[in-house]
Amino acid sequence: MQLDEARAALKDWQNLDGLNVEISARIALLLVMLGSAREASPLIERLLANPSRSGRTALVLVSTLERLQRLDEARAIMERVELNDRSHDDDPERLMLSGILADRAGQHEAAYRYLSLALQNDKEFVRRHHVLFPFAKACDALGRYDEAYSAAEEAHSSRRAFLELATGASSAEESPLLARTSNGCDPDDVAAWEEAGPTMEDSPLFIVGFPRSGTTLLEQVLDAHPQLKSMDEQPFMSKALETVAGSGIRYPSELGKLTAHALGDVRARYWDLARNKAALLPGQRLVDKFPMNMTLLPLIRRAFPNARIILAIRHPCDTLLSCFLQNFRAHELVLLCRDLNTLAAAYSRIFGYWYAQWSLLHPSSYELRYEQLTSDFETEVRKLCAFLQLPWHEAMLAPGEHARAKGFISTPSYSQVVEPVNSRSVGRWKHYERHFSEALPILKPWLERWGYAQS
Repeated sequence: MQLDEARAALKDWQNLDGLNVEISARIALLLVMLGSAREASPLIERLLANPSRSGRTALVLVSTLERLQRLDEARAIMERVELNDRSHDDDPERLMLSGILADRAGQHEAAYRYLSLALQNDKEFVRRHHVLFPFAKACDALGRYDEAYSAAEEAHSSRRAFLELATGASSAEESPLLARTSNGCDPDDVAAWEEAGPTMEDSPLFIVGFPRSGTTLLEQVLDAHPQLKSMDEQPFMSKALETVAGSGIRYPSELGKLTAHALGDVRARYWDLARNKAALLPGQRLVDKFPMNMTLLPLIRRAFPNARIILAIRHPCDTLLSCFLQNFRAHELVLLCRDLNTLAAAYSRIFGYWYAQWSLLHPSSYELRYEQLTSDFETEVRKLCAFLQLPWHEAMLAPGEHARAKGFISTPSYSQVVEPVNSRSVGRWKHYERHFSEALPILKPWLERWGYAQS
């Protein structure tokens, strides 16, 4: 069921009796996960007015509230369930949610116990990744690093098995993201590009980088500024690329052949999608945070030649470890995360592509280091403001508060971004260093380029 189907189901919803209660709760969760929390809000509030004290409906509502950062309400419902319904104490889903809520409260030992029990009771391999990923996180928090790594390995195997079962796609196929890096721009073609295009103020502001490099934190920093508006992660530049493909030219080597009219169509496709997701007030600029848009630098540079681009950089090993411990929903990221070596090869290939195109296209870009951002936050944010030609605004210094007020955050880091800015995760990869023996030589050029070789 996709967003339009969820909306249609919501229109058909009549009451909260019997089975309709659970259906309504699942529709609400689906709308939230598809990024339409506002549409789900009336349904959630009606469910909360008479919350179920037992059964699947209560668990679905707990899951929804947790994703919306409404943790006190989620815990209150879970406590009522535990008090009023002991018939499903060994239910893996119930144990998993209890573990997630405990982890978010900093009760990592309790989270470990709940999630261990959930794994004991969930023997269906293609589903176990739902529990294994939060279990790996709890193990990591407790310093059980070998156990965390083993859990993540099994989680990725389960996730790929689920993907193959659900879509028929082979986990051995090449990620579509990597396919984009096979061809670069033609220097002679680029020399013929017209530089006319939307002004900086009328262009999106792009945040790119490898996933888990601090892009969500950066997005919340910028979204807190009244002159900026983000839309979470949306692949709208990829959709705009479809318009280029329909023009009959080869991408990216023939982008210079796009006429002014064709470029207008590309921009119109992008803005039609973006404005449906983010309603911009007069004078506001759009923040487009989709990390892997770094593989679409040629299209960004051609369609929006005056756009500002922020490249988020974090220690490659911390980045890859964080990716490995995450449950990504995107098909292409599932393929990349099968193991650290595959991730390292993809990382190197994607950054190699970025810098090759960057040296040819000379975009207006800014490299922001995660380690510097978290250690000297205000200084780095002020530098960023200067690059973006924005007046200073104090709200940018409280991204966690902004994220909590926003509610739904679509990315896997939704639970971390609501916390105060900190450097706890810097150097975390050292606990897993023995697993990086084959990946380190692959990452060596980037460790040296950015000065991480000695860290």
